Amino acid sequence: YNMQLTLKSGFALAAATLLTSVSAHSWVEDMRVIAKNGTFVGAPGYPRAFAKRGPGVNPDKEMVHLLPPNGRANKVLDSDPMCMPSQQQPKQSDGSPMLNAAPGDMVAVRYQENGHVTLPENQPGKAPNRGTVYIYGTTSPKPDEKFLSIHKVWNPEGTGGDKRGKLLATEPYDDGQCYQVNGGPISSQRQSQFKHDLDPLTGKDLWCQNNFKIPQDAPSGKPYTVYWVWDWDTAPGATAPQGLVEKYTTCMDISVSQSPGQSKVDSTAAKFAQGQTLNSAAIPKYVEQLNAGSDIYVPGSVKSGSSSGAASSAPMPAASASMPAASGPASSAMPVLPLPQSSAPAAVGPATVTVTTPGSEKTVTVTASAKAVESASAQA
Repeated sequence: YNMQLTLKSGFALAAATLLTSVSAHSWVEDMRVIAKNGTFVGAPGYPRAFAKRGPGVNPDKEMVHLLPPNGRANKVLDSDPMCMPSQQQPKQSDGSPMLNAAPGDMVAVRYQENGHVTLPENQPGKAPNRGTVYIYGTTSPKPDEKFLSIHKVWNPEGTGGDKRGKLLATEPYDDGQCYQVNGGPISSQRQSQFKHDLDPLTGKDLWCQNNFKIPQDAPSGKPYTVYWVWDWDTAPGATAPQGLVEKYTTCMDISVSQSPGQSKVDSTAAKFAQGQTLNSAAIPKYVEQLNAGSDIYVPGSVKSGSSSGAASSAPMPAASASMPAASGPASSAMPVLPLPQSSAPAAVGPATVTVTTPGSEKTVTVTASAKAVESASAQA
């Protein structure tokens, strides 16, 4: 399991979470068409072979596609597929249809951060923007699509690699407002700043999302395939001397129609509407940028060169640094709060954490007091 965890005695609740590995990562859970004013419109769409959360469903097993797989050499191979086996064919699960949209429509892909944003101290060596998401699109997908034939090969112009597809966007995994409710300072700050009603799927947690635009030249009457790639590598350091390659993908299709796009609704309001509920709204600065006709790319993420699966040896910024902003006229820096200092631990009561042990489907519940956690930390 490609995650290194460190105990921090200063935060008993977070430390209790770390008594065992956290198995939940992230995958795209739905897609929504975005109106010009930033509101989601129409019915949601879902990835291929989507497994909804519910009793008896292990979402990590059903939806997580990790490259390289656990237990293998720290490198992505030429033979590694872009899509997990269940997503290599354009098939939808019952009750989870693909998204309906039109050429030029803005689209949100949503996922849960599962602590990767709000508990950065759990995973040392990660980028402060919590990794970069790459979104690729094609009208000519292959069942045996290879990861390294697309990732960092396809470009915005559509001239990269075999020229079958385009890079549609690159964005920080952390959209600047999403959160899981936990005892960390980032979560507490965002809960105060980005209030929302209870979501039927995430409860008090606020979705993370990426926003992109379907190309205007996407043909009508055939699916437009989208590949979501999350680069979550660990930089070389104490926890991973050679660095750690860690990438996740979700594959999905959009049914494209020539009818007026749903994002054209209220076309006179081509500006993000402030004050709307965050449960059904896109990211304001992304909407403004896409409305202005500019796609979204993290600075430095679009360049020619090798698509090697090896972890980058370049040093990552300190965790207190500001996150890279998307390029373009509407971009702005998204702050990342500094990590907690090792001051005296807060007086908190016992914490109970339920997790799924890596490599199995067994669920373990751990209850520990702050004092017990500090003792475990001292022995680690």
